[in-house]
Amino acid sequence: MNRAPRAAVMGVLLLSPIALTACSAGQVAQTAEQQRDQVGTMASVGDVKLRALNLAYPTGGTYSSGSDARLVGAVASTANTEDTLVSIEGEAFDGVEVLDPDSAAPAADSSGSADLDLPVPPEGILFLTNGGGPTITLTGLTEEIGVGQSIDVTFVFEEAGEVTVPVPVGTPNRDLPRGEAFDFHGEEEVAGDEGSVEENSGQEAREQESADEEN
Repeated sequence: MNRAPRAAVMGVLLLSPIALTACSAGQVAQTAEQQRDQVGTMASVGDVKLRALNLAYPTGGTYSSGSDARLVGAVASTANTEDTLVSIEGEAFDGVEVLDPDSAAPAADSSGSADLDLPVPPEGILFLTNGGGPTITLTGLTEEIGVGQSIDVTFVFEEAGEVTVPVPVGTPNRDLPRGEAFDFHGEEEVAGDEGSVEENSGQEAREQESADEEN
């Protein structure tokens, strides 16, 4: 990709509603900034911006203790040189598995969460997904978590340094099925039918009275 298209991509990224505000340069976590929005957590450290970080919505809305969770988000760089995501660490999970479709090497499985070696392109974006980028799974969650809860995840970059981010459990990306709506019109029809029965019964009673009087 030449510089012009790359600059355009980064311009859109930085001007988007969920773009991250750059923080002062540095290679320690204290220089990082964090922010929450409806999509996920955002943070920045050095020339690296993380945005829309979340754990993919689990079936039933809850991850059980010992289960695995897929990490979703994007890592953008405004630097003119390549950086590397070297590790993802945290006390809320036992390890990290990485499946990188662009790598000839087998999937990385690290109980220490080190040596991920995922390149962050200069003035570009590394997508953490299950499609156009590497798939990252946090394995062996140490406790049950659900929607509205988060776990602390530390991202370590070779050049930018490290930042610890509270990563929330994501919400479903589609409407969940709901029960059938109550049919109020049907109730009215039943009430109407009952009213007709009562009227017919009254008419029959009056006719019977008239017949008795004549007799």
